[in-house]
Amino acid sequence: MRNRNSNPDIIDMPQPPAVYEHKTGVKIAGILMAIAGFTCGGASLLWSLFLLLGAAVVGEIGLGMGLFGANLLLVGGCMFLGMKGVSMIGSVNRFSTYVKTIGQEELCNIKQLADRIGKSTNYVTKDVEKMIRKGWFCQGHLDEKKTCLMVTDDMYREYQKLEREKKRLQMEEKMAKSEQSRKREANRKSEPVQKNDNSSKLPADVRKVIEQGDAYVKQIRKCNDEIPGEIISAKIDHMELLLKRIFDRVEQKPEYVGDIRKLMEYYLPTTIKLLETYAEMDGQPIGGENIQSTKQEIEDSLDTINLAFEKLLDSLFQDTAWDVSSDISVLKTMLAQEGLGEDGLKK
Repeated sequence: MRNRNSNPDIIDMPQPPAVYEHKTGVKIAGILMAIAGFTCGGASLLWSLFLLLGAAVVGEIGLGMGLFGANLLLVGGCMFLGMKGVSMIGSVNRFSTYVKTIGQEELCNIKQLADRIGKSTNYVTKDVEKMIRKGWFCQGHLDEKKTCLMVTDDMYREYQKLEREKKRLQMEEKMAKSEQSRKREANRKSEPVQKNDNSSKLPADVRKVIEQGDAYVKQIRKCNDEIPGEIISAKIDHMELLLKRIFDRVEQKPEYVGDIRKLMEYYLPTTIKLLETYAEMDGQPIGGENIQSTKQEIEDSLDTINLAFEKLLDSLFQDTAWDVSSDISVLKTMLAQEGLGEDGLKK
């Protein structure tokens, strides 16, 4: 009678490549090594003490010390064997924890594994690299920054494909941004340079604010050069333009320096921190949900920040607007008195 389990179609069916290597044998070997090592070490230590005591009784303390020293080498070897077994058991247990944490997924963040076993990410990275070299992760790979473990070759090939595509896009965007920067620089050079004759007469505290403001603008420009993407780049360009106009206004009207105190002490440092965080996250090889949501939140916040800077710039021209309005009212009144107003012309 033919065995149902001997179906040739089932036997010949190609099996998927293994993802993890079974380490039951390694754990058993570790347990046996630990038991043998510590048992042998303990017995050798007791035997050494017995020899030393016996030598002392018969008056051969020198011989006893020699035998005791020789046996200590044996004790050390046995203890080393036992510790090696304990280390193997620990490695297998950690490997099992990694596998359970990864579950059915094909990739896992190193930090997630580190949090699971209560170790640092640096420790887990080295631990995983060692397991990959030993073949425990049969298809294991780490990304370039060693922040993510991929346990299948298919996932690693997909990662490599995405990485190549990302680098290509970054190169194209970098070239486009470089061209934009070149054009902006050319436009700046073509603009007539207006010197403020009163710049040398500004108070020291105002000059310090202007210089600090220029430094902030340069930091924002640096972040803009590091961040690809036309939409966010346009927002940062607008922010840079607003800030230049704000500092130009303060340079023209030094009495307004107090109105930008919060801008200098909080708004600009926080804005630069957000842009640096965006640039750091944008450079990650794999954009997870947290990274994407944080980047989108920062990008959306730039609209709010630019609106606030626009209102601040507008407020710096409030006195000028009042003066112009007053001048217009006086002019209209004088024209009306001379019969040159609209009513007078109609007559």
